[in-house]
Amino acid sequence: MSENNASTPRVGILMGSDSDWSKIHACAAALQEFQVPYEVHVMSAHRTPDRVAEYARSAHQRGLQVIIAAAGGAAHLAGVVAAHTTLPVIGLPVPTPDLGGLDSLLSTVQMPGDVPVACMAVGMGGPRNAGLFAVQILAVADSGLQEQFVQFKSKLVEKIIAKDTQFRQGLRPE
Repeated sequence: MSENNASTPRVGILMGSDSDWSKIHACAAALQEFQVPYEVHVMSAHRTPDRVAEYARSAHQRGLQVIIAAAGGAAHLAGVVAAHTTLPVIGLPVPTPDLGGLDSLLSTVQMPGDVPVACMAVGMGGPRNAGLFAVQILAVADSGLQEQFVQFKSKLVEKIIAKDTQFRQGLRPE
C-alpha cells in the first residue's frame, strides 16, 4: 500500500503482521510530518522469506532509501532485510504479550558483525523515533529536509521552555 502517492516512496515500512500497525503507525505519522513519501507492507521473515528477500533486493531500484522493519517475538525481519540490501535498515521491535517486547528487542539488536541494523526502542518512543531517524538519514543528502529537521529541533526547544515556564508558574504560591 502506498501511503503518499504524490511521489515515489523514499521509505519502506515492513511489518511482520498486520496487527503490528496499531503499535507502529506513529512511524508513518513522523514521515508524514516531513512530507516523506513511504509505503507499507506486511511481510514475514519466517512465513514469506522469499518475498522479503525480493523486496529488499529491489528496494534501491524502486527508489527507496531507507527501510524500517517492525516485528515482534523472534523479530528477524530487520536482519533478513539487511542481509539482502545495502540500504540503511531500522529495526523496530514490536511489544509482545508474552515478554512485553524484550524478545523483540533482543532479536532485533543482536545482529552479527557485518550486518548492521539500527534498533529503536520497544514501545512508546520507538515507532516515532524510527520515522524521525529515517528523516535524519534522508536529510544527510537533502538540504530541504535538513532545514525542516533543524526547524523541528528548534520547535522542540521552544516547546520545552514553554512547558517549563508554565510548570514553574503553577508552583508559585498565591
